[in-house]
Parts: sequence; structure tokens; C-alpha cells
Amino acid sequence: MKVSELAKELNARATGEGEFHSICTDSRIAGEHDLFVCYAGTEADGHLFAEEAVCRGASAILCERELSLGVPTIVVKDGREGLARASAALYRHPERSLSVVGVTGTNGKTTITQMLYHIFSEAGEKVGCVGTLGAKYGAAEVAPSLTTPDPPALFSLLSEMKQSGVTRVVMEVSAHALALQKVCPILFDAAIFTNLTQDHLDFFADMKAYGEAKRKLFAPKSCKLAVLNADDPFSDEIKKECAPVLLYGLNEPADCFAVVERESVRGSRVLLNLEDELCEAEIKLTGRHNVYNAIAAASAARSLGADLHSIARGIGLTRVDGRLERVGSYRDADIFVDFAHTPDGLQKSLDALRKHCKGRLFLVFGCGGNRDRAKRPIMGKIAAACADFTVITSDNPRYEEPCAVIAEIESGFRERSLQYVCIEERERAIAYALERLEKGDILLVAGKGGEKTQEIMGIKYAFDDKDVIRSLTEK
Repeated sequence: MKVSELAKELNARATGEGEFHSICTDSRIAGEHDLFVCYAGTEADGHLFAEEAVCRGASAILCERELSLGVPTIVVKDGREGLARASAALYRHPERSLSVVGVTGTNGKTTITQMLYHIFSEAGEKVGCVGTLGAKYGAAEVAPSLTTPDPPALFSLLSEMKQSGVTRVVMEVSAHALALQKVCPILFDAAIFTNLTQDHLDFFADMKAYGEAKRKLFAPKSCKLAVLNADDPFSDEIKKECAPVLLYGLNEPADCFAVVERESVRGSRVLLNLEDELCEAEIKLTGRHNVYNAIAAASAARSLGADLHSIARGIGLTRVDGRLERVGSYRDADIFVDFAHTPDGLQKSLDALRKHCKGRLFLVFGCGGNRDRAKRPIMGKIAAACADFTVITSDNPRYEEPCAVIAEIESGFRERSLQYVCIEERERAIAYALERLEKGDILLVAGKGGEKTQEIMGIKYAFDDKDVIRSLTEK
């Protein structure tokens, strides 16, 4: 792509002329014919590394202030927005040829995108899916990295999807992605809001900033239809300045809602009312929060033309790796794993299981290192209030001392209960809980869900809660 062509698209001034074939933000891996994009980041200023990128072969620079490095340069006001728009332009704007549905909120994003993927597939569409579990389209699968990939990877992926015949894309849109302008070139045909509860306060200054990031997705310039949870108070904030609204929920008045006909530890049967069109669906996922996820997916899908039969079929086909997933039984007790890593997520999962627990409810969980510290004692209090016995353990400690993280969880737990133990090694913690199970009990192993690794001091070691449980129960 020509530098002048990009400058014109960005409505910016270019000094010099040249071409670039790829985009890079890391000077250490810059190469020939790269456009090096630099901006003042949260930890470092990319402009300080532009010279290194040029020395390694970068043929042009996109930056936020004037640089004189002997290569063509484009200066923009916001380097992160420039990165996203340059990435979209380089891949000839695949987003303009695709119908894209975005899902944001603290919890539920992965389940809703999986439901939408199955619904649209059942409706005969060629669908791509992007999110925490990676990406998939046709027979292709891309390993997970970030919930919402960085712009060069995201628009490359969308381009590949378009070339393979995909016409519809469903994707998770994280608050980080919105704050960092990753998806700003995309006009979403529909955007779904699930909920707003505490998370990521290691990155966002407070809940207001976290909410404002989510809210960006629903501006009229960003989406054509806002599908909002009528039962979450933050929807009222979103509605103040957003695209046309479709409300879903269970309690407050809504355009789309459901009547729960039957509920068990294995799932629910519901009657969906989608703006006065009715269909029954089997949700093979545990918990009332998954009823919300199903209504959200069904509401958006119907508004975008999916038929009722495909909606019911797609919801019934949805199984989500590590999302309140039953992985087996041991000593006539049921064992579940869940990704619940926020206060709200943990509360909902424990409440869902408590409803169907005939014995004691056991919990194994921890909190991730180098992430929102404020939620640790809160999650401790929730565990103490909702579980009969808890094993507090390690969960991706990253660069923190595991025992220090555990101690912060414990401080909240002790305020409510003393029915717990602390076992740092996660496998030993799971084994300890398993050996205490009796008939009618339920064990929830929370925090990692379908993750395949445990991150310690920058190294990701193979670790899968489900594999560990199966190994321990098959001995």
C-alpha cells in the first residue's frame, strides 16, 4: 500500500512517498516494508523505538508527533486509532463486506458469540467467530490469544474470512479493545450488551471509566442496533446516546424475554418471546445467567433475519468449553469447571449450582496475578457466603507471589466463614476437594474454565482443570 494512499484515507499529512506491505508495533520484530506504528502507550512511548524499527528495515512510520528518520512519515492525532484504520485499509476493508455482530459486557460474551455462531450456521450462513476461545470459520481454527485481537491480526483475520466466503462474523469486543480503539473502523450491524460488574480495575481507573469504554460500542457511528439487557442498570446509561435499541431480559419490561418452563443442573427449557414471536428452546448450559445469554443471542439473531427454527436449534447445539461445564462425577457427586473470574461471575455460578445441590457445595478457586486486586477479598466474601467449603488456590499468578494473592482472597473470606483451606498448588487443591466429596455434593472448580495453561513468572505451563480432574478421578 502506498503511504500517500493511507495518508489520504486518514485525512493526515505524509512527508515523503513510499510503500509498505505489513504493519508492526514492536520494533524488535520490525522488518523490510513494514509500516511501524508508534504511540504513547500505557507503559512506554513507542516513538522512542522508531529509530530501531527503521534500522531493522521499516519503510514508513505512522506516529503522533514529527519524527525525522529518513523514511516517509504520517502524523496522526491518535496513534491507536491510526493503527486500527491503517490495518483495515491495508487489508482493503474486509469489515465493509461482512455483517458483523459484536458482544460486550463483563460476563457472557463467549457463550453468546458461540450461540450466535450456531444459530447463523443453522440458518445456512457462512459464519466466522472471534473471541476468547480463538477464531473459527469453515474448517479453519485459530488459537486463542486476546479476547479481541490487535488490529493487524484482526483485520488480517477478517480478510481471510471474507476470502473464504464468510458473510457473517460474530465477535467478542472487550472493554480493553474499545478503550484502545481496536475496532473503530467497524460499523456493527448489531451490538449486544450483557452486564457491567467489577473487573479490570487494574487497567481502568474506576467503574465509571470501565463503563464508558463499553459504552463506545453503542454509539450511532459504531453500531446500527443496540441489543441491551433491560435488567442491568447500565443499559439506562447506554440508551442516552446510542443507536436504535432492542431490550431483552427476564424481570424488567423488554422487547424480548423468556419463560423458564423447566430447569435442572443440566440446563433449561424456555419459551422465548421475541417481539411477540414465540419459540421453545433447550439450553444445555446450567444456570439462569445462561437463560439471559440465550435471550440476548436470540434477540440479535432474529433482528438480523435468522428464523425461529434456526434460533432454537442453534441454542440447543451450543456447548461452551469451560463455561459452567459439567466434566463428570466422582463418588456420585457432580463436578463442574467454570471461567468465573469476577465477583459477579462467581456469584452467578455458585447460585446456579446451589439451586440443584442436594448435598454440600464445594469450591476450588483463586484470582489471577497482576490483575484487579480489589476484587480478591470481594470474591472471598462471595465464596464464603455461597459455598459450604472452599479451597483457595493459585490461578495464573503471573509475576505475583501466589501466597500473597491467596492471602488477599482469604482476608475477605474470613469475614464470613472459616470453612476453607489454602493450598497453593492447584492440582493438590483440586485433589483435596475431590477426596471430600460424597453422594449429592457438587464441586465447582472456577477461574480458568477452558484455559490450557498456567502462567507463572512469564512462562505458560501446560495445565487444564478438566484434564487434572479426569486424571484424579480415574485413578
